[in-house]
Amino acid sequence: MATTATAGRHSLDQALTTKPPQSLWVDAWGRLKKNRAAMFGLALVIGFFFLAIFGPMLAPHDPLKINDGKSFLPPVWSPEIFNSTNKVGDPQFFLGTDSIGRDVFSRLIYGARVSLVVAVVPTIFITALGISLGLLAGYSGGMLDNLLMRFTDIVYSFPDLLFFVVVMFALRDSFLGDWANGLILLFGALAIVNWVGIARVVRGSTLSIKEKEFIEAARSIGTRDQAIMQRHILPNILSPIIIIVAFSVPRLIITEAVLGYLGLGLRPGTSSQEFFVTSWGSLLLEGQTAINAQPWMLLGPAIAVALVVMGFTFLGDGLRDALDPRMKGTG
Repeated sequence: MATTATAGRHSLDQALTTKPPQSLWVDAWGRLKKNRAAMFGLALVIGFFFLAIFGPMLAPHDPLKINDGKSFLPPVWSPEIFNSTNKVGDPQFFLGTDSIGRDVFSRLIYGARVSLVVAVVPTIFITALGISLGLLAGYSGGMLDNLLMRFTDIVYSFPDLLFFVVVMFALRDSFLGDWANGLILLFGALAIVNWVGIARVVRGSTLSIKEKEFIEAARSIGTRDQAIMQRHILPNILSPIIIIVAFSVPRLIITEAVLGYLGLGLRPGTSSQEFFVTSWGSLLLEGQTAINAQPWMLLGPAIAVALVVMGFTFLGDGLRDALDPRMKGTG
């Protein structure tokens, strides 16, 4: 009997000293930290944001300064096989110079601003619009749901890249095309058709959760529909939203690079004091035309785009596994 009582007290002490259950976000962060690929992706993303924010302090030269007599200089460490101009590299130009003697490395650093701003700002509008329409359609149901989803289907039917090309080409010389070097036009073109994926995911999640007992309880005590959507439904469907946003960011970065490569991106800046001087897409276009004389003009921005896209992709994979462990190893 004494042994049984002692064992019982020991079990009770263990129960009393057991740590309280962790929240979803603390538990997800713990799983995310164990994912080495996700942590590597997070480090890449933070590094590129640091580069974009502090670019003017990190760039060794003015990205628009023309250095006379130093056009198409190769990097100092460049192998001779990549040097078709028979010129010797200058130690002060890490990645060499372009056709008019501008420092390629400094232009590459300044180009990070455009790609990351294009990744973040349109994503905010896309997410807000997608969540609003998805919540409204899923919670309301009936005719309103049908109308919103048919509108979503119409927008979804537009070929994304073709739509971007048409908008940028048609409005490039308009007021919108001149405003902020075309940045506002680019934001609008990216946001108009990219919200449909989030809207569909939010609607589906809302349909599955709006009939739960705690939602019925909130209705029964007279809680307004808007409050139910904001305080009860939205917090419970954040996981799929975060995942889809993490995967949409690299797609926007690639789209901006493609538009810049096609010559339909932002207008080049005229002063290094401007927030946007050049973009990686524009640098890809410049590098393509001079690939034989200075291949690092093309390889530099291509590697930068690849690294930042890889960072966001690894982070998205990690968030997917951390927020929904059942999905691990799928997709």
